Amino acid sequence: MTAYLFKRLAIALATLIVASVVVFAVLEVLPGDPARIMLGMNASPEALESLREQMGMNQPLITRYLNWISGMAIGDFGRSYTYSSPVIELIAERITVSLPLAIMSLLLSTIIAIPVGIFAASRRGKLADTISMGAAQVGVAVPNFWFALLLIYIFAVALRLVPAGGFPGWGDWWQALKALILPAVALALPQAAILARVTRSAMLDVLGEDYIRTAHAKGMPRHIVLWRHALRNAMIPVLTVLGLQFAFLLAGTIIIENVFYLPGLGRLVFQAITQRDLIVVEGVVMLLVASVVAVNLIVDLLYAVVDPRLRAR
Repeated sequence: MTAYLFKRLAIALATLIVASVVVFAVLEVLPGDPARIMLGMNASPEALESLREQMGMNQPLITRYLNWISGMAIGDFGRSYTYSSPVIELIAERITVSLPLAIMSLLLSTIIAIPVGIFAASRRGKLADTISMGAAQVGVAVPNFWFALLLIYIFAVALRLVPAGGFPGWGDWWQALKALILPAVALALPQAAILARVTRSAMLDVLGEDYIRTAHAKGMPRHIVLWRHALRNAMIPVLTVLGLQFAFLLAGTIIIENVFYLPGLGRLVFQAITQRDLIVVEGVVMLLVASVVAVNLIVDLLYAVVDPRLRAR
């Protein structure tokens, strides 16, 4: 187990290093002069040169990369020239929206998908299975931004049960939760459709095993066989998809945050890209990469929890 843990940690560290090089290189080769975009086309050469100096753009490429990566290692993500504040403060402010939204969406997706997947697998080939998987197929096909607009029209405009957009802050936690309900549902249902199909496939793979037939032969109740014996052995592909979904929900909410006008990380990245504030884009992207790597590491450790064979190795 110790060797397995150190191997996964080494892979995670190597992934972060490679990702930092790729992120830095890609943003550096983008066309356009960030200083000219920030100051405008009519800026004087002296002002442009001064801003380039402040941004470190006159230094060699390798020096800029080493300064950037060493600063991030100690929590210094640099300073935004658009917002005139440290990038870490911008991230800390915005993540209080994106992280709760991602957690709410993942919980909602899991609560819906796993029971549906088990239900469909236990009734393979029957009408209930066909209806469940048909609904899941529709959920996969429907774009989440269109579904978000539909939710706004029904629940915010027609029924007026929840706000259509914006975020009031966590001072009033109930109003804050209400503001995140529709975005969470818009993100969760398409993900639930994918997870339900994966759960069904994983369950079908184990329901034909000998130990499942033995459990039925011993007279165990159907629900115990499904939930205690079959589900645990089908959890590895389910955990894989859950890890990928959480990473997507945290890093890929740019469209939904713009639809609902939420001040989260996705909207921050979108604004920074349009304003060519590269230091903000680099900092947020690397934070999201680190979160994806951390989630995948946690999923790898959970593999060892649900599969004793990995612990034995």
